[in-house]
Amino acid sequence: MAGESDYGAFTEKFIIHPSSSPDQELPLKGLTFAVKDIFDMEGYVTGFGNPDWARTHSAATTTAPAVLAVLSGGATCMGRTVMDEMAYSINGENKHYGTPKNICSPDRLPGGSSSGSAVAVAGMLVDFSLGWFARDADILNRVGRVLLQLPEVEPVKPTHITIAEDCFPLLSIPSHRVTSVLVKSVEKLFGGHIVKYACLGDYVKDNVPTLKHFKGDRLENQEYNVAPLAALSSAYRRLERYEFKNNHGEWVSTIKPDLGPGISERVWTAVRSTDENLDVCHSVKTELRAALTALLGDHGILAIPTVPGLPPKLQTESSTLKTFRFRAFILLSIAGMSSFCQALSRSLSLSPRYIRTSHFWVIFR
Repeated sequence: MAGESDYGAFTEKFIIHPSSSPDQELPLKGLTFAVKDIFDMEGYVTGFGNPDWARTHSAATTTAPAVLAVLSGGATCMGRTVMDEMAYSINGENKHYGTPKNICSPDRLPGGSSSGSAVAVAGMLVDFSLGWFARDADILNRVGRVLLQLPEVEPVKPTHITIAEDCFPLLSIPSHRVTSVLVKSVEKLFGGHIVKYACLGDYVKDNVPTLKHFKGDRLENQEYNVAPLAALSSAYRRLERYEFKNNHGEWVSTIKPDLGPGISERVWTAVRSTDENLDVCHSVKTELRAALTALLGDHGILAIPTVPGLPPKLQTESSTLKTFRFRAFILLSIAGMSSFCQALSRSLSLSPRYIRTSHFWVIFR
């Protein structure tokens, strides 16, 4: 288990050198990285954030393609990082291995499920990490090109950037403090003529008719809510529960693992869930993807807030965390249900299929 010297980011430290010759000029040569405890690495047990999982699984006999790619690209692995148990939380806590320290705000949760990966980079312990973070935009770009096998080409300018103006009021800070940063950056880089505005909730309501199966008073009356997006989140979480049960239900029911608070309740809710409305969930995915394809076109971008506010404080009571989770998934489910790419960084730059910007998500095809 990791200690204070590494901000609690690691579950296990080791060094795996690049698989290439040190004399080769490679895109990631000289960089170090950490691996989230969800990726297989030959000879090591993948712990999935839980000691019972590690205890009941053998060492991996192969290495995940993403890990192989960055090793072949010249990077050096420095170890495995802490994650939420079974990747089933966005808090970044782990009762077994400890909660990695939020470098910017030590009294707050680091966020998950890739908490250790994020903290390892924020603490300057590695240059980048797989669950996917990097210490600057250049490294993120280089790693992205290796993972996605992208050629070196000239950046493609966006045809338009659509600001989801009904989503930014979900923030716990004045929305103009965020949107103004985006608009000024876009005007400087591409000109203000490409900026557009849309009420995403209304657009989704009009173009994803199957969502009517997930609407109800419980969603409509929630505070900080865009009702059609809350319905989308409900469909997303139903599908998420089904996929979790399908992949891990038998193991959970047999082993009855020791799980932390919050995660335990969600895991068992998933395991006991039924297959009701699954076909409807898949219809929502298909309709949403078609709707966003029509909205964005080939080179359009949709800008939405990252999360509704600052990370919750450490030791926050479960009811408050549940509310934060509800509000966060109103935003997170848009990319999750459409299968569109979603990216975040502190600066704005663009290349084919690769976009980053400050304080908000950008979603693109």
